[in-house]
Amino acid sequence: MIPYVRQFEFEYGRCDQVSPRIRRVVARNPGPFTFTGTGTYIVGRGRDVAVIDPGPLDEAHLAALLAAVEGERVSHVLVTHTHLDHSPLARRFARETGAVIYAARPPAGLEHGVILEEGDDGHFQPDVEIGDGRLFETADWTLETLATPGHASNHLCFALREENALFSGDHVMGWSTTVVSPPDGDMGAYYASLDKVAARGFDVLWPTHGAPVTEVAPFLAAYKAHRLERERQILDGLAAGRDLISEMVPVIYAAVDRRLWPAAAHSVLAHLIHLVRTGAVATEGEPGPASRYRLP
Repeated sequence: MIPYVRQFEFEYGRCDQVSPRIRRVVARNPGPFTFTGTGTYIVGRGRDVAVIDPGPLDEAHLAALLAAVEGERVSHVLVTHTHLDHSPLARRFARETGAVIYAARPPAGLEHGVILEEGDDGHFQPDVEIGDGRLFETADWTLETLATPGHASNHLCFALREENALFSGDHVMGWSTTVVSPPDGDMGAYYASLDKVAARGFDVLWPTHGAPVTEVAPFLAAYKAHRLERERQILDGLAAGRDLISEMVPVIYAAVDRRLWPAAAHSVLAHLIHLVRTGAVATEGEPGPASRYRLP
């Protein structure tokens, strides 16, 4: 079982000091994919301040962020990925503060087909495109980018070296598993990214939604084991004659809120695409949401 972390203290719009170098402001956009809302992180104080995932287009959240950094110089706005609960406020906030926006290149022409993470931010463009291993160094903090595709093809995490901490975006969340939705989401890439994060031995993960994960190694091991268990359930379903995703989801996700079943169907598709690629499952043509699958 995944040792979820779902309890934490916050108030919407309040700026909380959550570690020696990290502050957090939570936006009022709760929902089945955002939990209590988007947590925007502020790293550092004074002359060089970085803001991670400014969040949705919300005037109250913008005002709260501006109040939190009043009198300080925001030098960096960093975006983990381009979903509507993470990136849309970046341009407004950067315009108000004079900061530079850094993010990976947005995916081109990809649509999920269902509403996930409040949809894709098709208008977002960073000022500077960044990739794996980019360092941002100031007198007080050092942030390093880790490319972690899977949930989104352009997903980045940011490691705060001074605290051996990782801002994990939606790659790892303490309150829930992460949706992996083709065509932009990729389960094989997600597995590789999980292993990449686990190999770094971080002391704490700061997801964009919810509480920090402080027992990192066992949490990540359980997170991956859960995904592998989903694969086993899919294979068991195929053995039992359930060859359509629409037949698999109600069985595999029987205990899950039905509002999440469209997203679950996309995660099952992501698993099946991965299983077809590895030869564990077969289908006619390209694997898709309406394809019939079978054991080879």
